[in-house]
Amino acid sequence: MAKIAYSHESLTLPGFAPSGRDITGHENGKHTTFVPVERRHLIIGITGGSGSGKTSFIQELKKTYPPGEVCIISQDDYYLPREQQHTDRQGVANFDRPKSIDKKAFHRDIVRLMHGEPVHRQEYTFNNDLQEPKELVFHPAPVIIVEGLFVLHFSKIRKLLDLSIFLHAKENLKVIRRIRRDQVERNYPLDDVLYRYQHHVLPTFEKYIKPYIDDCDIIINNNRKFDVGLDVIRRFIRHWLDDRETGSNALKTDH
Repeated sequence: MAKIAYSHESLTLPGFAPSGRDITGHENGKHTTFVPVERRHLIIGITGGSGSGKTSFIQELKKTYPPGEVCIISQDDYYLPREQQHTDRQGVANFDRPKSIDKKAFHRDIVRLMHGEPVHRQEYTFNNDLQEPKELVFHPAPVIIVEGLFVLHFSKIRKLLDLSIFLHAKENLKVIRRIRRDQVERNYPLDDVLYRYQHHVLPTFEKYIKPYIDDCDIIINNNRKFDVGLDVIRRFIRHWLDDRETGSNALKTDH
């Protein structure tokens, strides 16, 4: 069963920008302010270490909504060309550094979606010669899900997020999942996968991903399955979409 950790504040106040007149009252002995809000978009960031289950989680989440309600944009499609990647002392290209990503283009395209503009991008195939890259088109939607290793590390992208989600799993499980994925989907030899995990993936997780876990609104432990966490996010998004349609979105703050 998936375990979900969250703070009371994170679910009550998921970063929405207030507008309009405050309505004050009292609840449970506390002075409470209900703030009407007007939100065109809900921006959700999903991160976690390599092999934590981000892609599977997002694929399941995507099945819930009809076209036009949710747009998913992934950091994976913003890798810089191989010749621009840093190589380590053994001459192996390190694709697991923040600088391996074209973060300016990633941020620019998220903003374009927020402004109602479609985004065109060529699929990144992780240097798999057996795979032909596709032309990707991201269409604007009320809910924009931003996925990737560094969506919290990139400060300009982090500031766009209304809700942040961290997929977490034990290291031994992440290694197994990484081996399966890189051998089957990306045509990487086993020795290469293990070398990269030890020298690139794990150090990157410790330095650029794990430090943000305590700042996330929701943490989903995916050691076995993420069904419960998935259901929570599905309900949250559906509730937000329904409130958006009726114009009943409101924030509640306690003083």
